[in-house]
Amino acid sequence: MHARLSRMSPADEIIDIVDEDDHVVGQAPRGEAYARGLRHRCVFVLARDADDRVFVHRRTATKLLFPSRHDMFVGGVVGAGETYDDAALREAEEELGVTGLPRPRPLFSFLYEAEDGPLSWWSRVYEVRCVLPVSPQEEEIDWHGFLTEDELDRRLAERGDGGWLWTPDGVAAYERLRGAGF
Repeated sequence: MHARLSRMSPADEIIDIVDEDDHVVGQAPRGEAYARGLRHRCVFVLARDADDRVFVHRRTATKLLFPSRHDMFVGGVVGAGETYDDAALREAEEELGVTGLPRPRPLFSFLYEAEDGPLSWWSRVYEVRCVLPVSPQEEEIDWHGFLTEDELDRRLAERGDGGWLWTPDGVAAYERLRGAGF
């Protein structure tokens, strides 16, 4: 099982580097992978509450990628040697601030490639029901709330019109999720 050291900077975390077919071809620190545009693995977990609302949050200003942007997924980078499924559960519990979450259900995978730069990662999208009270990580999340899908869609439609700024990879994953009928 992958373990993070609390004193380790996220930029120093070792992650697997993968090729265009999602096969591991090496390892590198996360900061180096971002700086050099090395393809790696990420998980996206859509967390719904008992009323089927979606957990939405704003990332802290100290995040390595997309600081202060809103996202409808919790998740993150898959650590070196870690499975997607283990990373999805770990990231969901860490970011939501809960323990005992059911294992997130995998929905689909896709290759995210940034439109405006060298960033690229294999992405696996999951869904989980979280009926536990959440207590999000302060170092990861500035603000959070549960929104209905209609409220979320309205917020997404406002982007570019003075509305919320969203993580581009989260938007790409959400558009694929909605397009697939999930």
